Amino acid sequence: MKKRIMAVALAGVMALSLAACGGSAAKTEGTTAAGTTAAAQEEQKTEAAEKTVDGEAMKINVIAKGFQHQFWKAVEKGAMQAGKDLNAEVSFQGPDNESAIAQQVEYLDAAIAQKPTAICLAALDTKACIGSIQNAMDKNIPIIGFDSGVPDAPEGAIKANASTNNYEAGKLAAKETYALIKDKIEGATDVVRIGVVAQESNSQSIVERTKGFVESMTELVGADKVSVEGHDSLKNEKSGAKVIIDVGIPAEVKDADAAAVASAILEKSDLIAIYGSNEFAANAIITANEGLDKIGEGKVVAVGFDAGSKQLQAIRDGLFAGSVTQDPVQIGYKAVELAVKAAKGESVSDVDTGALWYNKDNMADEKIAPCLYE
Repeated sequence: MKKRIMAVALAGVMALSLAACGGSAAKTEGTTAAGTTAAAQEEQKTEAAEKTVDGEAMKINVIAKGFQHQFWKAVEKGAMQAGKDLNAEVSFQGPDNESAIAQQVEYLDAAIAQKPTAICLAALDTKACIGSIQNAMDKNIPIIGFDSGVPDAPEGAIKANASTNNYEAGKLAAKETYALIKDKIEGATDVVRIGVVAQESNSQSIVERTKGFVESMTELVGADKVSVEGHDSLKNEKSGAKVIIDVGIPAEVKDADAAAVASAILEKSDLIAIYGSNEFAANAIITANEGLDKIGEGKVVAVGFDAGSKQLQAIRDGLFAGSVTQDPVQIGYKAVELAVKAAKGESVSDVDTGALWYNKDNMADEKIAPCLYE
C-alpha cells in the first residue's frame, strides 16, 4: 500500500515538473496578452504577406480616360472580371470626359494617397501626370499602362502596357478600306478624296491609329500619287496628286464640333471614302450623314473603329462597310493581370490585345462578337 502511495506521489511530482518545464518554454518564446507566441505571430505575418502576394489582399486602382464612350465600360468589365479571377480588389475611375485632364490627375493623386498595390493608367496627358507618376515611383507603387498607355513617362515608371498596337490597327483599317475603293482610285479620271475624322491629336492611341491609316493608305496608293491635307499634324501636301487624304480633327472633343468636321468632309463632291478612327469619330460621321445622305452601299464608303450601339447599327444597316475593333474587355483584364504580376515582383512585358476587322457578315462570329460592345 505504501509503495502504491509513493508511486502516485512520485507521478504527481513528475507531472508538476513537466508542467513547469512547459511554462518555462512558453515564456522563452514570449507570450502575448492574447496568449499567442511571438513565433506564431511571425508565422501569421508571413502567411498574411503570402496571401497579399497571391492576390488575396491586393488593391488595384484602374484610372481610365473617362466614361464618355461605351468602350470604357467594356474595359471596366474586363478589369472587374480580372479582379474576381485573381482575388484582387479593383476600383475603376475616370474623368467626366476625355478633355478633363486636371480631373484625371486628381483621381491619380487620390489613388496614390490610398497606397494601392498597383495602379493601371491610361493617361490623357502624360506631361500633366509626371509629378504624380514620380510620387508613385517614390512609394514603390508599380504602374501598368493600358489603352494608349502613358507615353514618355519617366524611365522605369511604367512596368508594362496592355493595349492594341494602334498603328497596326490603323494599317488594318487602311488595308480593308483600300480593297473596297481600289477600283474607284484606279479608274478615276479626276482627283478623288479619302476623308479621315479623328477625335484629337494628343492621345497616343488616336494619333497612332490615324497615322497608321494615313501612312498605310499612302503606301497602298503610291506615295507620289497622294497629298495629305487638312490638319497640320499629318499634312504632307503634293501638287498634282491623284488622291487627297483629307484629315479633320475638331478643336474640342465635343459631339457638335466633330459632326461639323465630318460634315465639311462629306460635303466635298470628290469624296469616295471616309474613316473615323474611334467610336467618337465614327459617331460624328453617322450624325453628319443624317442631313447629307452621302454614305452607304453604292455611295461613299464609310469605315470606322471600335464599336458602340450607333456604329454597330450603321454596319447592320449598310451605312458603314465595316470597322476595326479592339478587344476592350481584354484590355481591362490584361491590365489588371499585369498589375497583379508586377506587384508580386514578377517580370512583365507589353501585351498586344489585338485588333480585328468586322462587317455585317461576320459580326456574330465567335471571335468577333465578344469584342463588339453596345
